Amino acid sequence: MASNPVEEKGLAPWRSSLARALHKNSSLVYARYLQLATVTEDSLPANRTIVFRGFLEETNQLKFITDSRSQKVEEIEKNSWGEACWYFPKTREQFRLRGKLTVVRLNNPHPKLAKARHTTWQEISDNAKQQFTWPHPREHRGQTNTFELPPPNSLEPLSNFCLLLLNPTTVDHLELRGEPQNRWLHQKEDQQTWFTQAINP
Repeated sequence: MASNPVEEKGLAPWRSSLARALHKNSSLVYARYLQLATVTEDSLPANRTIVFRGFLEETNQLKFITDSRSQKVEEIEKNSWGEACWYFPKTREQFRLRGKLTVVRLNNPHPKLAKARHTTWQEISDNAKQQFTWPHPREHRGQTNTFELPPPNSLEPLSNFCLLLLNPTTVDHLELRGEPQNRWLHQKEDQQTWFTQAINP
């Protein structure tokens, strides 16, 4: 199982570029959607679309949500490496963020992470909350009414609700505009230091 992350304070050099891309693409609802790849138990790639939920306070870690019953949680707890690929249509930019994933479950012993899980539940929409009442993912689909359950408590997260964190160690930023295109590679050398270099597209 992935350990609780410990992150330095201060923004990584790629954060300003990502913030600018988010701002310039803010009119596109789907600009907050990105793809997250994990590794299955038999070493095969698994990819899915997830929704960006902001950054963990005072860190460079990206927040997402997931169901503890989902296949990706099993994969992450066996191999915590993952990579997100995020494309912004208006500015024609791509960010690939590789790093360690952490699943924050119910009763996580880290106070900051437990609080972030609780706060994130309160911030998501009622429709997003409702999905955590649905039957077990990937099992045989039964009657439609099995999805029609009472709304969950809006303040207290359901036990299967998890906060998912990506703690990047490498960020590959590509601008597709211009001839030639621009590309930067940001690599984390230790807990405090990032190294950035311009590379060929």
